Amino acid sequence: MQKLFGEDVLCHGMPKYQNSEESNLFLSLGHHVDVYFPPRKRSRVTAPFVFCGEMFKKQQTTIDVLPDECLFEIFRRVSGSQEKSACASVSKRWLMLLSTIRKDEICFDLKTQPEAPEVAVPVAPASFIKKDGLYSSLEIVEDDNSGGCLTRSLKGKKATDVRLAAIGVGSGSRGGLSQLAVLGNNASKVTDCGLKAVARGCPTLTSLTLWNLSSIGDEGLVEIANECPLLENLDLSQCPQISDKSLFAIANKCPNLTSLAIESCSNIGNDGLQAIGRSCLNLKSISIKNCILVGDQGISSLVSSATCSLMKVRLYGLTISDVSLAVIGHYGMALTDLSLGGLRNVTEKGFWVMGSGQGLQKLNSFIISSCGGVTDLGLKAVGRGCPNLKEFSVRKSGFVSDNGIVSFAKAAVSLETLLLEECNEITQLGIFGLLVNCGKLKTLSLAKCLGIKDLPMTVPLTFSPCNSLRSFSIRNCPGFGNFSLALLGRVCHQLEHVVLNGLHGITDVGLTSLVQNSEAGLTKVDLSGCVNISDKIVSEISMVHGGTLEVLNLDSCRLITDASVVAIAENCLLLRELDVSKSAITDFAIAALACAEQLNLQILSVSRCSQVSNKSIPFLKKLGETLVGLNIMQCGGITSNAVGLLEEQIWKQPLATGPSRCGQLKVSVVAACSRLKWMDRRL
Repeated sequence: MQKLFGEDVLCHGMPKYQNSEESNLFLSLGHHVDVYFPPRKRSRVTAPFVFCGEMFKKQQTTIDVLPDECLFEIFRRVSGSQEKSACASVSKRWLMLLSTIRKDEICFDLKTQPEAPEVAVPVAPASFIKKDGLYSSLEIVEDDNSGGCLTRSLKGKKATDVRLAAIGVGSGSRGGLSQLAVLGNNASKVTDCGLKAVARGCPTLTSLTLWNLSSIGDEGLVEIANECPLLENLDLSQCPQISDKSLFAIANKCPNLTSLAIESCSNIGNDGLQAIGRSCLNLKSISIKNCILVGDQGISSLVSSATCSLMKVRLYGLTISDVSLAVIGHYGMALTDLSLGGLRNVTEKGFWVMGSGQGLQKLNSFIISSCGGVTDLGLKAVGRGCPNLKEFSVRKSGFVSDNGIVSFAKAAVSLETLLLEECNEITQLGIFGLLVNCGKLKTLSLAKCLGIKDLPMTVPLTFSPCNSLRSFSIRNCPGFGNFSLALLGRVCHQLEHVVLNGLHGITDVGLTSLVQNSEAGLTKVDLSGCVNISDKIVSEISMVHGGTLEVLNLDSCRLITDASVVAIAENCLLLRELDVSKSAITDFAIAALACAEQLNLQILSVSRCSQVSNKSIPFLKKLGETLVGLNIMQCGGITSNAVGLLEEQIWKQPLATGPSRCGQLKVSVVAACSRLKWMDRRL
């Protein structure tokens, strides 16, 4: 028999592996695995084959009896990335040994080294990877925006040291690793050993995300810092074993760090953040959340050191005081986005000093949530100190009143978007005072503001209408009723988007003023949960704004019947999305939509409409010619057989079905198909 290289060097009749357990360590190449194998060769027999009893005895290949020290010396003389991948594919032992080799331990000058003996690399069968392959479930995502480098993501039980070692050894032959995300859970088995393997094999790493990994400590992250000097983005969440020691190493070895996010890391404190502030002068984004050891010293150091570069700051659940806010107000000259939440030790003085510091001239977006120190005085100072502020949001504040919000609106001359949620001191007077005093406001959203009461109000004859407002949204504010809605129609004539959710006090009378006074033409109307509106106002909306209306949501409007749908089918020629779930419509409404010649509906939801039956199936089939989204869940009159028939008529291939969110499967819900998607969805 001729001399061959590959798996055929093993004698016929002799088991290729030492034992059955060892065979499970051999890997095979899949299209999604970072390892390389030489092509398999067929054996060519030139001599007669003679059976021998000794051939059936278990024998050990010479290479496997070598100790780790000898294998290490061999592996560090393997120069090519593909050759390393081929070696790593032999067994888990070889893979882990290869992952321990540092760059300074590789012998680059092969001419001065004795020529290594030629070693055959056995290759596992191709079917092995599909069944028991070590990397068969490795999740890999290619990212063309990373300059040719790779992006890897390991989630849950797929996150193991062996997979990280495979990434570290194999990514070099495919352009190098750029971004790595390890998102763990209770089943994850990642330790510092896996991070070390990535550090040694991926010097091109620029982004690292570690979430929910209780077994990761400083040792692995220090190795990342030492071997990956190009690191720019670091995101740590729920890693209790990581401490300031890791941040010291990052600060000393990774000067290009631009983004730092730390959440629920109980051992990271001020010292580590101060080191980052001293060394990483190009920081553009910092996010610190629920870190009990972080105080004013750490935050102040980060903000003051990156005065000219820091653009985004997010601070939540920290024990910082007014000092940190004062530093932000003075040194945040490049800040464009600021988000503060759960800062219990910050008082009214902190917000006042921050706004008066005149350092937030470029601030564009500001979000405040669950901060008891937010008061009328602080809001007014913020409005004056942020002349370019366009988006502002206040959530869960019990001390902001009408005077504060109106003063803020007058001071913030560039404000375009305002969100107030759970601000119970805001009343009807404050809302309309805000509208008539904010000249550039385009979007106003109110949610769960229980202080709003529907009281009759008179508008001065000399008032200036708010012609800038395009979108108005109010959700779950039970006191907002017909008087408030009629007044809104008189003040805002250019509304295009109107969202009124869960307002039981709204009737046709209040909506009439809004519909008739809207000069720009409504394009989106969401009235879900307004149980007291009827067909009359829907017909009026379709007649007055049928030429512009694109989205209409009437979910849970129990008084809506076929008359509304008929009016919509006749007048709303541009309508793309319609939701009449949990209404009183029947099969006649579906037929009216299907027979509308110029209607080009794309998304339709009629779920929980008890009077829709199998008679609608032919009309749903016709609507399916243009629909991309359909929801007929829990329509008790439609049987499963009828749904199956509809599927066969619309699609050429079988549909993937699954249960609804409510757990009562009345119809088939399709996740994906060639043309139409059935979705459990509300518009």
